[in-house]
Amino acid sequence: MTKASTRRTLARCAVVACFVLPTTTFAPSVTADPILDVGKGDVGVQADNLEVDVAAGTAVLTGKVVLSKGDMTVRCPRFDLKFDATPHVRWAKGSGGVVADVRGVHGEAPEVELDMVKQVLEMRGGVKLSRGQGWIQAEKATIELATARVTATQVKGSIPVPKP
Repeated sequence: MTKASTRRTLARCAVVACFVLPTTTFAPSVTADPILDVGKGDVGVQADNLEVDVAAGTAVLTGKVVLSKGDMTVRCPRFDLKFDATPHVRWAKGSGGVVADVRGVHGEAPEVELDMVKQVLEMRGGVKLSRGQGWIQAEKATIELATARVTATQVKGSIPVPKP
């Protein structure tokens, strides 16, 4: 093994460790509160497979992918990630059928985009959200992670009313 290939292997191992171990944090330039106020802001990641392009600052997680942070858990078959040189995860896109849980809100959609800098989770393509007995269907739903505020477009659903 040459010195160059040894260095590349060590660099890949370091990047993989950053994704496999729940130690990835937000970039220090973020001024908002941490997502869901969970301390240092670590993002936990699990997957069957990982491909990393260190030079491009991208990674692809495939298989049974789980991305979690505090009260948020997102599961899907594929996550595409973008990270900076530190490496801090800046953006993630999940696809292939997404299931997300945030503070008691359960969501399902074909795809999700997670902007770590803006702290926004956006589900698209026919979203189903439920909490308790209430549910809605929407074309798109956005959850502001710091406040758990939900907005949706093209909505229909059912909200339970207490019995008298």
